[in-house]
Amino acid sequence: MNDLTAASPRLARLMQRGADFLGSEVAILGGAMSWVSERNLVAAISNAGGFGVIACGAMTVDLLDREITATRALTDRPFGVNLITMHPDLMALIEVCGRHGVGHVVLAGGLPPKGSLEAIKATGAKVICFAPALSLAKKLIRSGVDALVIEGMEAGGHIGPVSTSVLAQEMLPEIAAELPVFVAGGIGRGEAIAGYLEMGAAGVQLGTKFVCATESIAHPNFKKAFLRASARDAVASVQIDPRLPVIPVRALKNAGGELFTAKQREVALSLDEGGVAMAEAQLQIEHYWAGALRRAVIDGDVEHGSVMAGQSVGMVKREEPTAAIIAELMDEAAAALERRAG
Repeated sequence: MNDLTAASPRLARLMQRGADFLGSEVAILGGAMSWVSERNLVAAISNAGGFGVIACGAMTVDLLDREITATRALTDRPFGVNLITMHPDLMALIEVCGRHGVGHVVLAGGLPPKGSLEAIKATGAKVICFAPALSLAKKLIRSGVDALVIEGMEAGGHIGPVSTSVLAQEMLPEIAAELPVFVAGGIGRGEAIAGYLEMGAAGVQLGTKFVCATESIAHPNFKKAFLRASARDAVASVQIDPRLPVIPVRALKNAGGELFTAKQREVALSLDEGGVAMAEAQLQIEHYWAGALRRAVIDGDVEHGSVMAGQSVGMVKREEPTAAIIAELMDEAAAALERRAG
């Protein structure tokens, strides 16, 4: 038991499996948010007892190398790195993580490419993957992953079609005994954390909740947009051409959403005219998101950039230190468990 769970032996017990797996005080994974989950926020989450995760996103090998070094300078606690499976330099990025002795690698964006799981395990790191469906979860378990994240459509950024509560009910009874499972998407209070732990989750992953942390480098305009927003403002993008299978992205409503629709039309027209091949067209769409997110997070253009946010955004009320966010969540979870026990 540690300071964060001292008030509730039951909470400490329910979180122990996930915390032991991560090497952290509490089983709270930081969601990897491009441009936001960098050295400052990642180190702050780990220093506060959670488990920070660097969002590699579209970083080059050199950039990731520097980011891991810079994060290590800010914390002596464990943290992980999130890698996108479609990154052209995935194997080189895995090598960088191995060279730095990163203990946990999170793979996002589809099934791990051939050889990637083996390459990560060869470095001694644990592999965490996302499983948006039970069949995929079972396939990943057979392939040897060490833990899973099941993320519902309430989350910010790229999302699947099913809600967190349904995924948790369907999947936890089937797979939680086999390996640690972390639940993500729309979690804004400790009561929800307590509920998922009681259902068999080893822990949770939170992203939106940490965007307005004092240590987050997100532009003041970006944080203001979060503090003003309600759950219904965080909407999913719409796909307009079946040939461009766009994974929906949840973000706050703004002119940027309309710009994305226009971008899809432009790329679809290029496809019609033979100007681009399918793979190039899909890459253009992905690059659009990376640029739009940077415009909002770093430059503060929250009108034309992409303000990716989960539906829990309405529960983000103020800018405060990461340690205070985690402590409050633990207090809420402990109180909920005590009420249920009493």
